Amino acid sequence: MLNSNSFKKSLDEEYKFPCDYNFKFIILTNTKEKIFNLIPDAKRSERTSKNGKYTSITLTHLVKNSSEILYIYEKASKIKGVISL
Repeated sequence: MLNSNSFKKSLDEEYKFPCDYNFKFIILTNTKEKIFNLIPDAKRSERTSKNGKYTSITLTHLVKNSSEILYIYEKASKIKGVISL
């Protein structure tokens, strides 16, 4: 993840941990289970694109600190075709 130190600093300033955090991703619909497997117990919200090719996913999860957020985004970045928002 580019500028992870800057992102971590922003998270620490903006959030009071522990807290619920919304992870947002866009991925090919046929591979969305890979995103769900990142945080199996997270609350899920998804919306499929008009043509059905892509799915926008929000995973809401209680995180302990900003390092946990960075860790999950790092794991997500290894999934082919994922866009983290």
